Amino acid sequence: MTVPRGEKVLALTTAADGTTLAGTRDAFYVVREGETRRVPWEQVEAANWDRDTDVFRLAEVGSWGEERPVHTVTLTDPGRLPELVRERVTASVVLQRHVSLGRRRGLRVIARRAPSGAGGVQWVYEYDEGVDPGDPEVRAAAREALELARRDVGLP
Repeated sequence: MTVPRGEKVLALTTAADGTTLAGTRDAFYVVREGETRRVPWEQVEAANWDRDTDVFRLAEVGSWGEERPVHTVTLTDPGRLPELVRERVTASVVLQRHVSLGRRRGLRVIARRAPSGAGGVQWVYEYDEGVDPGDPEVRAAAREALELARRDVGLP
């Protein structure tokens, strides 16, 4: 497996199906059937490893209404990869704030950037199940929450 110049593999493991997973300071890598997919840490929505079933799952950030890329493999020897993933994804989160929309539903305003500090801050919304992002009231609440979050952290 090769990574771009300037990146160094910090954790590497091979899944039961032969898929190679790796992590660098800047990204997560999936090498399956000769194809390499690079996922910057700020583009990882969630990841977990179930010790009981040996299943590792990593979901990428997606767009509402579109299917998110999800990588699921069985890892009998995960090595340091789960800890590295947790550390790097956490390092990419600048701010995460939940906004209640009533009836125990809401949305999150999330600011993320590359853990290296390169590039700008990316602002995203994550909606609780049952919340319609197209609803004018939801859109207004999301805009207001975003403006407040930007002011609070002094980021554009």
